Amino acid sequence: MGGNGQPARSSRQKSGAGAVRIVVFRGATKVTLDAKGRLAVPTRYRERLASRCNGQIVVTVDKDYCLLIYPLPDWEELERKLVRLPSMHKIARRILRIMVGYATEVDMDGSGRILLSRELRDFAGLEKQAILLGQGNKFELWDEERWIEKRDAWLGDEEDGELPADLESLSF
Repeated sequence: MGGNGQPARSSRQKSGAGAVRIVVFRGATKVTLDAKGRLAVPTRYRERLASRCNGQIVVTVDKDYCLLIYPLPDWEELERKLVRLPSMHKIARRILRIMVGYATEVDMDGSGRILLSRELRDFAGLEKQAILLGQGNKFELWDEERWIEKRDAWLGDEEDGELPADLESLSF
């Protein structure tokens, strides 16, 4: 089941080569890190991670001080785009340094756990209680208290700013 009580599902998308399975991660789940910094991936995601990437995962950092968890093929696609950014562009260099610099390959063990390095846990302020958020092709992992503060601030923000053109036609 997804974090909202609905079954977590995969979507299918057609490509020139036929049907391609798109793995979709959604929902918010409270998780606990053990004393060694291991995260037990919720059971409902393990099969999809095993089929998508054979349990090979990349964890990196985000500017909001959470961790991003990608199946290896999805990370490799993003990484190819990141390393092609213009190296003389100040913001592009910063993004590359942070995202690729912290990127750490981890393998899901036989018990469905991944080990998060001390550097990654320190960056995100992760101790024990955390929130794992499905974000389509990846997860975000937040310290529970930081997530609640950010979520509540975002929900209470009356100034939404300018909506990107791609989102203007969406209705929800």
